[in-house]
Amino acid sequence: MFVIIGWVLALSCVFGVYIAHGGNIGVVLHALPFEMVAIMGASIGAFIANNQMKVVKASMKGLAGCFKGSKYTKARFMQLLALLYDILQKVRKEGLMSIEKDIEDPHGSALFQKHGAVGADHHVTEFVTDYLRMMVSGNLNAHEIESLMDSEIETHHQEAHAPAAAITRLAGGLPAFGIVAAVLGVVNTMGSVGQPPAVLGAMIGSALVGTFLGILLAYGIFEPLAGLMEQKIEEAGKELLCIKTTLLASMQGYAPQVAVEFGRKVLYSTERPNFAELEAHVKGKK
Repeated sequence: MFVIIGWVLALSCVFGVYIAHGGNIGVVLHALPFEMVAIMGASIGAFIANNQMKVVKASMKGLAGCFKGSKYTKARFMQLLALLYDILQKVRKEGLMSIEKDIEDPHGSALFQKHGAVGADHHVTEFVTDYLRMMVSGNLNAHEIESLMDSEIETHHQEAHAPAAAITRLAGGLPAFGIVAAVLGVVNTMGSVGQPPAVLGAMIGSALVGTFLGILLAYGIFEPLAGLMEQKIEEAGKELLCIKTTLLASMQGYAPQVAVEFGRKVLYSTERPNFAELEAHVKGKK
């Protein structure tokens, strides 16, 4: 929603000021379709040539995600911390072996399914169960598991940032393709040197629309989308960091209610529940 509002504001200001100063919008609108096909066609072709197909597909998915609200809300993180609390509380009362069945089949586990979307999320359950399985096996200490978690989170970040980096490169190339389109327009104009000045002026104006359009698409459309994708990636990474911090705190001997407090502290302030909210939620209070 805010993406659309931002674009409407930016385009309204750019074209509104142009019209207010007596600009002929007809010249821009006449050249726009041709320049758009040339610039976007060249840019998309270069984008495909510059990236592996998995990055292209992830980029399309990431761009679509920019128009959706974030799922990483305070309510989701409260569910996540409540899930971790319940798991650690069961371990504390019944021992590590008591969660073996839950780890092997999280989608059939009442412990996971009790917590709605978080408990059913493939990425969350896989990350949690993988490290709980290591904790149950007892073959790795807290430092070794922390190192492995860091490596996995770093890999996740690199993979997730690839689409955003690809869109950033696309934004960086758009002004250059705008210049290419403008140069072709100038070449076309030079081939019509014998035409009246009014005709030549219109042709030069149309050519310059290419430069204008390339810059506008780069800094008004695609670079903001790349920035939004980056923000969403960082937001998603906080979920894994929260799980990591909570499980490591438990491995170091902290009680479940203290371990989830460790996890709570790594969340962004806008989505972080306060101590009382979290305590009431994990204990089932109203």
